[in-house]
Amino acid sequence: MMIFNNTTSFPSTFLLTAFPGLELAHVWISIPVCCLYIIALLGNSMILFVISVEQRLHKPMYYFLFMLSAADLCLTITTLPTVLGVLWFHAREISFKACLIQMFFVHAFSFLESSVLAVMAFDRFMAICNPLKYATVLKDRMIMVIGLFICVRQLIFIFPIPLALKSVSFQERKELSHPFCYHPDIIRDTYSNPWINSFLGLFLQLYMTGTDLLFILVSYVLIIRAVLSIVAPKKQKKALNTCVCHICAVTIFYVPMISLSFTHRLLSSTPRVICSILANVYLLLPPVLNPVIYSLKTRTIRQAMLQLLQTKGSWSRNVRGLRGSWD
Repeated sequence: MMIFNNTTSFPSTFLLTAFPGLELAHVWISIPVCCLYIIALLGNSMILFVISVEQRLHKPMYYFLFMLSAADLCLTITTLPTVLGVLWFHAREISFKACLIQMFFVHAFSFLESSVLAVMAFDRFMAICNPLKYATVLKDRMIMVIGLFICVRQLIFIFPIPLALKSVSFQERKELSHPFCYHPDIIRDTYSNPWINSFLGLFLQLYMTGTDLLFILVSYVLIIRAVLSIVAPKKQKKALNTCVCHICAVTIFYVPMISLSFTHRLLSSTPRVICSILANVYLLLPPVLNPVIYSLKTRTIRQAMLQLLQTKGSWSRNVRGLRGSWD
């Protein structure tokens, strides 16, 4: 009877937490966090804009980069209101429905990024191992089909998660470990059997990201085998250089995600502040670093960005000159 009185089918609110034990330093912590969000928003927006307007970037490799930046941008926008709300205004409360919606989009865009990275590995495999078939296989229509497929895949597998949480018994007011809603965090202290929900979520994550990661590893095994068969060392180096950006993107995405997931599910004694740091690294590291890596390492994108900035600068000077002549 006591359990019945202290539980509810779903709580009215959850309490978000940014950095447990560091509440007095939230204002100072918000400065670098806000800077990272600005870099992520501007960097990914710039990548999307450059690929959209530059005709020479309308190629399969850059279409997939467009998808990656779109997923990063959407993931950043999904968590920005609650993260900065907690740090700036101590707005910790979030309704149950709003939390489920945010959780859905966080996991959907995260799994979408995983699928895009797998598709980008296939793109590199085709470019290096089957260059003659590259243009015929990865046509615009095929890329659209691939993009539609991975989006539908996310919806089919992610949509049941919020529905399943409606049947779970929660505490009346539940305090989360992060400034956003994350499935393993939500189900951690439920009165229902947390192991069942936890391992169901872990199975889904292993299926979604595990198959993507396996596909990436297999692709790179085939790529390395093809590169080693090339006689000329310069051509080997050139082929591998085209994969550097993607390898970096895979590393900065999967390492924090796997660390956070296993910390929640298998290491329950981990200090909450460690979980919070891992969560923020998982959310901000890929959106911040991906545009930087691709801008620095991909000469075509770097040249396109510089050309657009120069064009904008000359246009601004012409406008000021016209205003001066009118005066």
